[in-house]
Amino acid sequence: MPSAALTLGDDALILSHRLGEWAGHAPVLEEEVALANIALDLLGQARVLLSMAGDEDELAFLREERSFRNLQLVEQPNGDFAHTIARQLYFSFHQHELYAELAAGDGPFAPLAAKAVKETAYHRDHAEQWTLRLGDGTPESRARMRAALDALWKYTGEMFQPVDGVDGVDWAALEDRWLAAVGAVLERAGLTLPEGPRSGAWAAGAGRQGLHTESFGRLLAEMQHLHRSHPGASW
Repeated sequence: MPSAALTLGDDALILSHRLGEWAGHAPVLEEEVALANIALDLLGQARVLLSMAGDEDELAFLREERSFRNLQLVEQPNGDFAHTIARQLYFSFHQHELYAELAAGDGPFAPLAAKAVKETAYHRDHAEQWTLRLGDGTPESRARMRAALDALWKYTGEMFQPVDGVDGVDWAALEDRWLAAVGAVLERAGLTLPEGPRSGAWAAGAGRQGLHTESFGRLLAEMQHLHRSHPGASW
């Protein structure tokens, strides 16, 4: 179970940091607040999960790159706003389906999932509404959303690789529901699911094995800098 908690906790921690990078840079003030709230929700999930695996501060700030087990999807740079929304669409729909299934069970993650599923419903709705606005907006917004969906598609297969210690989940059925739900949103937005491969030999499962993309090292250096610069410091 600790390794499973670490895996799910890393997903939430890293995506929380990525969304936090929009502070001061979001396109409008309303989005500044919305993205910050989603980031805080994910950080709260990460704290609970990492605490189940060990000392949350040590796990967040003192591990090396190869020790992180997050999906490669969540570490992808923000890019333009459409890129961030595509990442949110893919991940939030997955996380909502996963936590709904965990909340319905009686395993160690059920209490967390019961709370988190309500948060992820908001995350999912936020991503859906922006996908509709961008896909059904101007030719420029549609082109950017299409490009973002295509660029991130190859990372989505990893979300449905079974996680050791996360029991009671039918991963194949979860993937089918995700494909149907995301596909329905894209259809309403005048878009379609990308057609490229989703489980390339390098991408699928690599993050879970501690293999990360080039941008992850820079993310980690920024996230861990303060803690490593002042070891043992407290407020």
